[in-house]
Amino acid sequence: MPVQTELDVRVIPPRDKHPTIFRAVDKLAKGESLTLVNDHDPLPLRYQLNAEHPDTFDWAYEAQGPEVWRVKISRR
Repeated sequence: MPVQTELDVRVIPPRDKHPTIFRAVDKLAKGESLTLVNDHDPLPLRYQLNAEHPDTFDWAYEAQGPEVWRVKISRR
């Protein structure tokens, strides 16, 4: 069964968020996913992920604010 992880970045200092997320995403095997939890829309992260890893991940919102944003990021 594929591994599913939750990563709550609300407690991580802003400068460390993207590096932490990318380390977690890079560890995903094909078919695995993680759910990112944040206090704002992580859309800039999506653009960065698509630029650095085109056609490698799927992105699906599970909650869209206003206080909590949840995004499922899955490796294709």
